Amino acid sequence: MTRITGTTRVFYILGDPVAQVRAPEVYNHLFERHGIDAVVVPLKLPAAALAGFLQQGMKAENLGGFWATIPHKGALAEQLQPTDPVAQVAGAVNAVRRLADGRLEARLFDGIGFVKGLDHFGIAVEGRRVLVVGAGGGGHAVAAAMAQRGPARLAVYNRTRDRAAALVARLQPLVGAAAVVADSADPAGYDLVVNCTSQGLKPGDPLPFEPRRVDAGAAVVDIIMSREPTPLLAACRARGLRAEAGFEMLVQQVPEYLRFFGFDDLALKLQADLGEVRTLLAPK
Repeated sequence: MTRITGTTRVFYILGDPVAQVRAPEVYNHLFERHGIDAVVVPLKLPAAALAGFLQQGMKAENLGGFWATIPHKGALAEQLQPTDPVAQVAGAVNAVRRLADGRLEARLFDGIGFVKGLDHFGIAVEGRRVLVVGAGGGGHAVAAAMAQRGPARLAVYNRTRDRAAALVARLQPLVGAAAVVADSADPAGYDLVVNCTSQGLKPGDPLPFEPRRVDAGAAVVDIIMSREPTPLLAACRARGLRAEAGFEMLVQQVPEYLRFFGFDDLALKLQADLGEVRTLLAPK
């Protein structure tokens, strides 16, 4: 059991609702196992209370920072104006740390988790033709993180074309003319296709694109954070394609969060062997 004292460094996870979050059990286990005097506490904070919390609640000097989930990601980006390019493109942040002088620094780690997952799978982005299907919050973070890797072409498709166009416009400072709006979700002609829609979360969901149209030798990644393959991935694997699930995106964020919050040694140790993290995050 985590021992909390007057020296314990406190972190929150902000959300509304917050009962579903896994971060406290994951990080508190890691802190206890590795001898770190810190604790993560869930905080159910209504959206209307966020500004006051930032102004007053974060003045406590033993607060290290917080993770953020719905509905706070976008509002935090507006109020804290992150310098992180991925957070700027996505218009969202999911981690905030309190600096020694009391200032707050914000980052978004969904994108870095995704591209580190690609590295884990051995899937390259640089110089490749990439299609992102879905221009919601996940699509923004993923597209921005991949844009920094220098794809030869980065196309974005969304059922609402204006939304895809808005994302492409936000990507221009990162990739210039290499980012374009795709006219359809047809995956033919791409080296990497990423599903950033929610299609596949529920039984009976239509597939976000036709697996039979994916080129031989191309890779498909689904950001739905399931360890098991979605119907899309199962169909792609049946064709012998490289098709990877979004669970690794979640795993790869853990060392990045820890490094951001100042736990560099633990981050380095876990990055060398993420088996413990995968076990902690596995569905129960």
